[in-house]
Amino acid sequence: MGEYRGPEPVAIRLDVNGEQRVIHAEPRRTLLDALRNDLGLTGAKKVCDRGDCGACTVLIDGHAAYACLTLAVACESRKIETIEGDSSEVAAIQEAFLAHDAYQCGFCTPGQVMSLAGLLRREPQPSEDQVRAAVAGNLCRCGAYPNIVKAGVAAGRVKATA
Repeated sequence: MGEYRGPEPVAIRLDVNGEQRVIHAEPRRTLLDALRNDLGLTGAKKVCDRGDCGACTVLIDGHAAYACLTLAVACESRKIETIEGDSSEVAAIQEAFLAHDAYQCGFCTPGQVMSLAGLLRREPQPSEDQVRAAVAGNLCRCGAYPNIVKAGVAAGRVKATA
């Protein structure tokens, strides 16, 4: 009897930031590991690796999702967007983070930005309460929450006037 080696790698076709990519990985590989290790997209952070912190947040079909809890194979035929993408929502939010001093250490920022990008897709001019709800699953060690909320609201205003 041989040593157990785990499932055999399979070809996984991913649409990431508008680019078709193919990786060969075990079916149990998370989207986070596929993005970071196979595709070199390190913006989504690997912190808790169990869905508690939100640092790995990406958009899947326009909705915020934790990449650490999502299997890469489950993302075939779905549109994945990361902080490295060039969406107008991400750009507006990044500018608003600068203007409202919402960057602190920056570690949580990609997850915060992607959660807000998902919100702006659904609600182009969000209220403070909607912004708070959108980033409720994203932890910030520095406590920049008030500025993150201001930036989220401001990004909606900027996007609406663009």
